[in-house]
Amino acid sequence: MKIEVKMPKLGESLTEGTVLKWWKKVGDAVKKDETLLEVSTDKVDSEIPSPTDGILVEILVGEQETVAVDAVLGKLETEKVEMGIPAAATSHSVKKTSAETTEVSSKPAEKSSAVMTGIKKEVDSQLGKKVIAEKREKSERFFSPLVKTIARQEGISIKELERISGSGNRQRVTKKDILSYLKQRPGEPHPSPTVVSGETGKVEIFAMDNVRKKIAEHMRQSLDTSAHVYSVSECDMSRVMNILQTQREEFLRQEGFKLTVTPFFLYAAVRALLDFPRVNSSMDGGKIIEKKYINLGIAVAAPKGLIVPVVKNAEEKSFRGIARTVNELVNRARNNKLNYDDIQGSTFSVTNYGIFGNIIGLPIINQPNVAIMGIGAIKKRPVVIEKPDGDFIAIRSMAFISMSYDHRLVDGELGGRFMQRIVEHLEGMEPEIL
Repeated sequence: MKIEVKMPKLGESLTEGTVLKWWKKVGDAVKKDETLLEVSTDKVDSEIPSPTDGILVEILVGEQETVAVDAVLGKLETEKVEMGIPAAATSHSVKKTSAETTEVSSKPAEKSSAVMTGIKKEVDSQLGKKVIAEKREKSERFFSPLVKTIARQEGISIKELERISGSGNRQRVTKKDILSYLKQRPGEPHPSPTVVSGETGKVEIFAMDNVRKKIAEHMRQSLDTSAHVYSVSECDMSRVMNILQTQREEFLRQEGFKLTVTPFFLYAAVRALLDFPRVNSSMDGGKIIEKKYINLGIAVAAPKGLIVPVVKNAEEKSFRGIARTVNELVNRARNNKLNYDDIQGSTFSVTNYGIFGNIIGLPIINQPNVAIMGIGAIKKRPVVIEKPDGDFIAIRSMAFISMSYDHRLVDGELGGRFMQRIVEHLEGMEPEIL
């Protein structure tokens, strides 16, 4: 029986997905829950497991092709999987599609290798009848589906395929021809990077992967949508750093992960958003949508690029609850384990460019939010401390906090008061929050 493998709906608002990579080739056996392929939806890449034990007999959507949710990506044959072959290939006497006939004995005394050789030839014949739907360059020459499948799997372009001499009827390229060509082939071509020589020197040209394309699309859309305005505030982080130093070991022992400055900033942002709900809003045409819940998007530098997982309902979480959620999301992001819903629904975003040593940055708003906070590196600096009995200079742990906000909804006065409230919460932080 054949089982269809469909593009999954990995999120409520998803309508399409892109096949990034097939981990199995046509003819490969696959176990239930074993990774079959990898798909990309928006900015999240997900591994899709096999729904059952079987043989992959058809790939209907090639790599880098985008299709709608529920579209059939491929087909699995589930019968006779204990032999590692489809049911159609288990007869004891089979004929290849060419004039050559291979006899396979059913006697137990025959060597199993002879049986498997005959089976393999029949599987190849069966697979030759499968059509692999894939966007390709057009060619005036005819190539069988089997030859095209081998070419795709080995990275042979149509132009390269046209250069292979065919020994079949009307000089068609046969499986034997392409396999012989592969043995003599000096090396598999690599489409990227391409090195181009010019008057000013060499350059490398890379194809953008799906994640980078989505990032580029979202950033451009944000700049085209929001009227970006920027504010920067200075914050004395000495209290926070003192809490870190004195509570770090105990926190690690209790929670099992390191305490960092990020949860302090998020906790302060939540408190400020509760005081200034307009910053926790979005726009829909001429309407303002003021959210009564706080979903914090946290920018993470993942292996494939920037991604923003979301701490849902942060206003309901304690400091430790926020810290636990952040730790889990960051680990999943860096291990490519996020799902589509993990990056949806943010109402306010935070990016910590300070971890790279940067002291000031002007981040782009994460749509449809109307503001994003940027965290600079914490540096010790001499600071003038004002006291009623006189000023003095002290060494303090200082950081610059920036905010980009949409001037269509947030004016300078609101943005400034909001930033100052965050600073107040950070500078007044007490160990009791832990």
